[in-house]
Amino acid sequence: MWKIPGLAARPRFTSRATVLVLVLCSLVAILAYPTRQYIAQRSEINAQRAKAEHAKAQVEKLSREKARWQDPEFVKAQARERLHYAMPGETPFISVDPAPPATTPSSADGASAPQAKAAQPWYASVWDSVDQADTTPVPR
Repeated sequence: MWKIPGLAARPRFTSRATVLVLVLCSLVAILAYPTRQYIAQRSEINAQRAKAEHAKAQVEKLSREKARWQDPEFVKAQARERLHYAMPGETPFISVDPAPPATTPSSADGASAPQAKAAQPWYASVWDSVDQADTTPVPR
């Protein structure tokens, strides 16, 4: 390169530029951790808000369900349906298929057994389980 006499070679970085770069690097290093924590906390806050909204929806659903159970007619309907209750003076009937179905591959696997138990009233299922527990062999 051409050298001009009387002109001193200028250093590439001045001391001011070096100090400025050091200050900027230290600021970046100092602010990196708090910025990362801030971003992590914001995402955690959003997750907690979503959980709170889900819990609020669940509370509303359960409140509606509780209000339904406060209605005596609904309770009567549920007792009739689930427990096979009858009102005084009524004669309850449970229809039973007189001819059991022929053995099919699904019934051989025992797949129809839960359906047969579901058709029974709850007290019959309890009594069947007591009978079954009484006859279960003791392991050796």
